[in-house]
Amino acid sequence: MEPTTLTGKTAIITGANSGLGLETAKSFARLGARVILAVRDTEKGQAAEHEIKEETPWAIVEVMKLDLSDLDSVRDFAETFISRFDSLDLLINNAGVMTPPYAKTKDGFELQFGSNHLGHFALTGRLLPLLLHTDNSRVVTLSSLAHRNAAIDFDNLDGSKGYKAMKFYGQSKLANLMFATELDQRLKQHGLSTLSIACHPGISSTNLFKLGSREMPRIFKGLMNRYLQPAAMGALPTVYAATDSGITGGEYIGPDGKGQRRGYPALEKPDSAVNDEATRKKLWDVSEQLTGVTFDFNK
Repeated sequence: MEPTTLTGKTAIITGANSGLGLETAKSFARLGARVILAVRDTEKGQAAEHEIKEETPWAIVEVMKLDLSDLDSVRDFAETFISRFDSLDLLINNAGVMTPPYAKTKDGFELQFGSNHLGHFALTGRLLPLLLHTDNSRVVTLSSLAHRNAAIDFDNLDGSKGYKAMKFYGQSKLANLMFATELDQRLKQHGLSTLSIACHPGISSTNLFKLGSREMPRIFKGLMNRYLQPAAMGALPTVYAATDSGITGGEYIGPDGKGQRRGYPALEKPDSAVNDEATRKKLWDVSEQLTGVTFDFNK
């Protein structure tokens, strides 16, 4: 399924030190891309870089610090990247936290909405000038099956009026999908070549699945590996969304198997909530207000 080359292209992958992000980075490296591992923990990032280079000795890989739960870190990352690189072909908004106990980001947002959506929103907005400067660049944003039956509760985005971890995870993943869709529409309205695509990994065996803060017991890991698809398969929709020549923007890509839980990449229909234009626009406006980042679509 992988195309022949990404030689000469530059890719940023958030959360690239493990799981889906690491597998995506390995694929891109094999295809010849310069890969930036944008990670919160640079030590883990360096271990991932070493792993990639062991498999692909010619890989061009670099670790850069990015904490999506800290808007100052997002700004610093974007400014550093723009000062060093003159193009950006692929931005993979991959990193995510899933169902943690109630917590807030440095800027006071509920952790899942703040990291999964607002951090990526701000990152994309700050990198947009470079993306627009790069012909046929792509932004790929990861959603989840959990977006189905979710809703954006604008009256309780910070969780101060009650918090249920899975409900807020679903909200953050619906926000990811709404953002990807709205971004695609705005890019098209301005006649730009940059594409925005959403995807999801099905149900993959990654380190998102933990029991609280503890590692999962080995017996459960064995069961998961039997019934869930490995991270390398879960990463295929991302690789497909980032590289397939038939992509035109606005697609939602996921596994083609039963319930979209596992399988090979295919076009999917998102939950009908994503088609609510008024909510998408409100989410965009609220996200700009909360992050202080506005999108300039003028090249």
